[in-house]
Amino acid sequence: MTERGGIVNDLIKHSVDGPVSILSMEARPHNFMSIAFLDAVLDGLSAAESAGSRAVILRSGLKNFSAGADVDYLNEVRNAAIAGRAHPYDLPGFLSRFESCRLPVIASVHGICVGGGLELAIACDYIIASESAKLGCVEVVVGLHPLMGAVQRITQRAGALRASEMAILGRRYDASTLERWNLLNLVVPDDRLQSATLSIANEIAAGPTVAHTASKQLIRISVSQGVAAADAAMTQLQASIWASKDLVLGLAAYKAGDLGSTKYEGV
Repeated sequence: MTERGGIVNDLIKHSVDGPVSILSMEARPHNFMSIAFLDAVLDGLSAAESAGSRAVILRSGLKNFSAGADVDYLNEVRNAAIAGRAHPYDLPGFLSRFESCRLPVIASVHGICVGGGLELAIACDYIIASESAKLGCVEVVVGLHPLMGAVQRITQRAGALRASEMAILGRRYDASTLERWNLLNLVVPDDRLQSATLSIANEIAAGPTVAHTASKQLIRISVSQGVAAADAAMTQLQASIWASKDLVLGLAAYKAGDLGSTKYEGV
C-alpha cells in the first residue's frame, strides 16, 4: 500500500492511496468526541473531496476506534442546557454534513467503538469491523442517552426492540451480533481488517462515482422522507448520471458485449 497525503490537523491524519482517501483518527488517548474532534472529521471529508478521491476510509490510528464523548464537552453541553443557552455544537448539522458527503465513506472499526464512536460509525455508508471489536450505546452509564442519532438509526436498521435494548441497557456487543442485527456490513478476522477495508474501498472507488453519489442521496431521502419522496426525487437525482462520462463508458462496454471491463473515471 502506497500512501501520500498529510495531516488535516493533529486530530485527523489524511492520506491518499490511489483513488481512496484514508482518514485516521488520532485524538489521544481514545478518540473522545469533542467540538474540535468533530470539526476535524468534517475537515477530513473536505480534504478527501478536494483530493479527487472516490471513496473514503474512516479508521483509528489508536488502540480503539472511539470510546465516546469527551467529559468536558458533555459538561459544556449540560451547562448550556441548564442556562437555557444554545447547544455549543450543532450535532444535527454535523450529521447532515457527514452524511451528505458525495463520496462513499467506509468505517473500519477495531477495539472499542461506543457512544459517539458508534454513532459516527453508523453514519457511514459501509461498516466493516474486526472480530474482537466491542460496540454499543453506553451513554446510560453517565445518565445520558445517545446524543448523535444512534437511537433513530438503530431503530431504522434493527427495529425498535433492538434500539430499546441498546439504548436502555447500555451493553457492549461483539461485532458478529451487530452484523446479525443489520448494524454492520462485514466482520473479518482482526489481522485482515486493514486489507479487507482497503479492498472494499477500492471496489467502491472503481465504480461510477456520480451514480454512487446519486444512490447515497436517494437512500437518504428514502430513509428520512419515505419511498414516495424518493420516487419523486429520482428524475432530478439521475440527471447527473445521464450526463456523466462514466455512463458513456459503461454503455459502450455494454454494447460491445464487454460488461465488467469498464474503467470508470469518476466523472
